[in-house]
Amino acid sequence: MRLFDVAEIDAALSYPGLIDLLDDAFRSEVIAPKRGQYAIQRPDETDAILLTMPAWSGPDVANPYIGTKIVSVFFGNGKRNLPGVMGAYLLMDGATGKPLAVMDGNRLTTWRTAAASALASRYMSNPEASRMLMVGAGALAPFIIKAHRSVRPLTEIAIWARRPEAAEATVAELAKEGIEARATADLEGEARTADIISCATNATEPLIHGHWLKREAHLDLIGGFTMQMREADADALHRARVIVDSSKAIDEGGDVAVAIAEGSYSADKVAGTLADLCHGRIAGPVEGGGITLFKSVGVALEDLAAAVAVWESRAAS
Repeated sequence: MRLFDVAEIDAALSYPGLIDLLDDAFRSEVIAPKRGQYAIQRPDETDAILLTMPAWSGPDVANPYIGTKIVSVFFGNGKRNLPGVMGAYLLMDGATGKPLAVMDGNRLTTWRTAAASALASRYMSNPEASRMLMVGAGALAPFIIKAHRSVRPLTEIAIWARRPEAAEATVAELAKEGIEARATADLEGEARTADIISCATNATEPLIHGHWLKREAHLDLIGGFTMQMREADADALHRARVIVDSSKAIDEGGDVAVAIAEGSYSADKVAGTLADLCHGRIAGPVEGGGITLFKSVGVALEDLAAAVAVWESRAAS
């Protein structure tokens, strides 16, 4: 069984290549059951969470695969200088069940999350979008920016974070790859002029307000994955054509689910899922122009597609 570390995953994946693979995956017959979520009781701290996210190729695939991501969420890890979310991905032969590889789950998630965000943008945002606001400056931020740059002609990128030094660090990291960006302290001002706003934070109160959004803005919400987290207010949902990555975004956690639970938004207003977009069952943009919004909480088929790409890259190397 092969172990793939961060460096090997980075060498195997690219944008827009992974975005194209996810597009194919959402139009395939990949089977992704509801993820398992289990509370780990801890006597002196908030309970931790264990997540399992399985997926396998459809019955008619010539070279099938099975995979599952196992993720731990330990909310107190910040004080230990450790990531709050950590995990590993196990890839298996879909014909025999033989384990093939274990991959760094955090890195794989980073790559596929940004790819899914950009895939939705490719279907939903203004094709001429040039101004992007990145809200949040964690490990995901550079990947999200690079993924969106691969599908839209971005010429101006602003980064906002609660800690200005984190935004500056992300600007410096991108500069090493020849990508120009700037840090900003003016969240509202930047949001009012941005064509694309992508949020990847741990916010528990809305950072982006609907009345800030200009016509044809695209709002991308990634960070809120529990019912205690929220990056945009209900007004943003009401003003936008809302697409979710899966039904989990409607009933399990994050902005849409929170708004539905509090009664400020209705599930029947969601226009559809990312799979609907990829299949062409629904349109992405608003007819005549308007605001679009994509909410993601993560889909297991994205992990499987990324893991297979990493695994099969070894044959070409």
